[in-house]
Parts: sequence; C-alpha cells; structure tokens
Amino acid sequence: MVKGKHFYIRRTHRYLGVLLGIQFLLWTISGLYFSWTNIDEIHGDFEHRHPPQLAPSFNLISPSAVINQLPQKADSINEVQVISMLQKPFYAIRYSVGNTLYTILADAQTGIIRQPVNKDEALKIAAESFAGIPAVLSINYITSVSKNDEYREKPLPAWKISFQNRANTHVYVSSLTGKVETLRNNKWRTFDLLWMFHTMDYNGRDNINNWVLRAFSIFGIVTVVSGFALFFVSSKWLRKKKTIMPGT
Repeated sequence: MVKGKHFYIRRTHRYLGVLLGIQFLLWTISGLYFSWTNIDEIHGDFEHRHPPQLAPSFNLISPSAVINQLPQKADSINEVQVISMLQKPFYAIRYSVGNTLYTILADAQTGIIRQPVNKDEALKIAAESFAGIPAVLSINYITSVSKNDEYREKPLPAWKISFQNRANTHVYVSSLTGKVETLRNNKWRTFDLLWMFHTMDYNGRDNINNWVLRAFSIFGIVTVVSGFALFFVSSKWLRKKKTIMPGT
C-alpha cells in the first residue's frame, strides 16, 4: 500500500509536536512563575538589612597615600571605592599589573593595607546585613565555583554564610572587600532553575544564543508549517474540488 504525502507530514507533525510540547509547557510554566513572583523577593531584598551609613565626621586620607604603597607597581588604577565595613571606612582599590587584576582593602583613616576579611569578620558582616537573627548553619571559604553555581560570575574568593531559616538563605561576602555581594534563597533557586529551562542554556543560564534554543526555534517553525500543510492536504474541501475538476 502506497502511503500518501499527508501520512509523512502527519508523522513529522506528531513527533515534533510531542517534542516541542514538552518545551512549550516548560516555557509556559516558567513564564507564569516570572510574571507572578516579586523580583525583590527573588533577589532577597526583604532579607537584606542595610547597615547605617558612614558618618561625615570621619577624617579620610587621600587614596594616593594607599596607592603609593601598593604591593606591586600598578600599570593602571581601575577603581577606588569608599566602603563601610563593620561601620568603619575602608578603601577598596582595584588595579592592574599587566593582565592581572588585583584588589586590596585599606583603612581609609590610616592608609594601612589590611589582610583579606577573615572568618569571624565575614560572619559579623553577614549578621549585620541580614534581617532577623536566625542561627548560623555553616560558614565556608570558596575560591572557585562552577558555571551552574548560585554564586557564579561574582567576585572570588568569598565567604558563604548559611543561615537556618525557612528560605534557606546563603549570604556571600567578598573576602577582598568585605562587601555583601549577594543573597541566595529558595525563591531565587526556583527562579534560576526555571530560567535555565526558559533560555535552554543548561550550562551557564544566560546565553540565549545557544544551539539548543536555536534548534528548537527551527523545529517550532517546521511544526507550524507542517501543521498548515497537513490541514491543506487533508482538507475535504480541496479533495472534493479536485474530484470535480473537468477531465478527471
């Protein structure tokens, strides 16, 4: 039995429909989550308590006094920031030597370059910046992360402080600057998982030019086109018109 062209179109449309249907469902679920959730809660803003600002009464020395005593002779100064760490002013200076970028922390009143933030200081900074007083579950020093880690694309090394609360919150403190870089909670982790399904970037999340997404976009077009083709080749009106054509 010779199979008509509509048989192959129908088979192509059916299998592509199943394949794309799963991804369309994931796109819909993730889109609903994005539109129905508060982005401030995902960022952990409701858990982030901002410490008091620095008082203007502090007498700060010139940043050049710190730059003149850098451990290496800088080829360029990339950034100079005044930051508050445990309610004291510090200079965070980023500079380059060749292709290597360095960051140092110095007392903004004395100009003394200090060592990176230690474990006890990181714990105090995290507690000062976190709303409420939950128990601390753990504190870890991290020097590297994977592309799928919740702290990806953030300054390293850093301290990861885990609190015991319903949101399972982690506070990340840069050991080089003492700044709270980010908070991660369960809502953010759900968002991150759904964002991965949405962009189809299963490696780093944010690359929307990946080949998986491109392939599914092409499959989507093929599915739509095959659906239209199936409609026309299966149309009773077209078959009826064909049978009554003169000379048939």
